[in-house]
Amino acid sequence: MLELRPNCETCDCDLPPESGAARICSFECTFCAACADGALGGHCPNCGGNLERRPVRPAASLNTYPASIKRIVRKAR
Repeated sequence: MLELRPNCETCDCDLPPESGAARICSFECTFCAACADGALGGHCPNCGGNLERRPVRPAASLNTYPASIKRIVRKAR
């Protein structure tokens, strides 16, 4: 089950579960489309994997399988 993290790890913008702008890698690192397609060049800065559009969880399923509320922000290097 995907965590559906609530924010971009780079710019900390909100990425609600229904967002089409969320991008994830295979480890579920989460970024907004602007960061993923821009400065990150489509690759996760944590693992080097590619970033893909995060699936949207149907609203009815969020009651049983809620999105994560834990915010993760990368430290600037």
